[in-house]
Amino acid sequence: MKLNKNPRVALVHDYLNQYGGAEKTLEKIMELFPEAPIYTGILDLSKLPKKFETRNIKTPAMNFVLKRFPKLFTFLMASRFEDFDLSNYDLIISDGTAWAKSVITNSDQLHISYVHTPPRFLYKYSTESTLRKNILLMPLFAYLDFYLRIWDFSAAKRPDFLIANSKEVQKRIKKFYKRESIVIYPPVETSKFNEANDIRNYYVISGRLSSYKNFDLVVELFNNIEKKLVVIGTGIEEKNLKNLAKKNIKFLGKVLNEELHEVLSHAKGYLFPVKEEDFGIAPVEALSHGIPVLAHRSGGPLETILENKDGLFFDEIDLDSLTNKFLEFDKKINENFFDRKEISERAQKFNEKYFIKNLSDFIEDKWNSFSEKNN
Repeated sequence: MKLNKNPRVALVHDYLNQYGGAEKTLEKIMELFPEAPIYTGILDLSKLPKKFETRNIKTPAMNFVLKRFPKLFTFLMASRFEDFDLSNYDLIISDGTAWAKSVITNSDQLHISYVHTPPRFLYKYSTESTLRKNILLMPLFAYLDFYLRIWDFSAAKRPDFLIANSKEVQKRIKKFYKRESIVIYPPVETSKFNEANDIRNYYVISGRLSSYKNFDLVVELFNNIEKKLVVIGTGIEEKNLKNLAKKNIKFLGKVLNEELHEVLSHAKGYLFPVKEEDFGIAPVEALSHGIPVLAHRSGGPLETILENKDGLFFDEIDLDSLTNKFLEFDKKINENFFDRKEISERAQKFNEKYFIKNLSDFIEDKWNSFSEKNN
């Protein structure tokens, strides 16, 4: 990347207290700017790869209440990010959902924000947290969220440019923020299809075991049909799912990246029952192994899965809809309907190198134009 005038760069990220798709995206942005400090709201290095330990990470002082109950006192985060002093930097790259885009910059600074989605909790999309469904807390959150949506709309006006992580998110940005954006798909660690792989008689689901992922539907399905299912991941619903599952369902818990790809490489198929997912890295990882995917017909998977080529879609979040479509899915797999090599080849367009190239080209273009205008 050739940037005019060697700008001083800062990175801003919502939270660094887990390792998921957003953090994988930040990792690749870090590679583009190896010297840039990272500003974030909450930091827990124990949950992050070692490479984060060597970075200059700045986080605001937290009182006990906010540190212990960040989801309950979410609204306090707004002021934390607005208080960050970024006046010493020329180029600010933020990424996240709620807070990172809200940092204050001036007319001599260029701010580009990578938006994984407008905050799901503010716009009635399903979330991992169930606090807003608590009858006692609902009136409080209804009041707070009304004002947070006003704040969020204002904060979304601050970046000079917005990047959406999918066409689905691009539509949300247009609807909720009334702003244009470009789509750059997030980086996926795709693995080349190996024709020597032997396909074994099991299906896979993976991710955080939270209620909004609808993994309970998949467990019920496999309880009824008694085919083999492998569940990868941990989360607040893990105990409930294990209690629900029969012996044909195996829970691997949290696995190393190498083990994840090993399990995927031999799987018969992959199921993704999440409704209105922003992008969906997990099914693309499966596709990269040539594994067909059965997904809910909504959100990001509509952009990454070609129906009757890469897999199938089911329409309703209920057991009957999932069961009927799974039986068709299983039949097609048994008949070798899906070309696994072609599935893998199509998935490669979402790999990390394309993310890095597309993002660096965009930043280079916008910064060089900005710096020329401000000479």
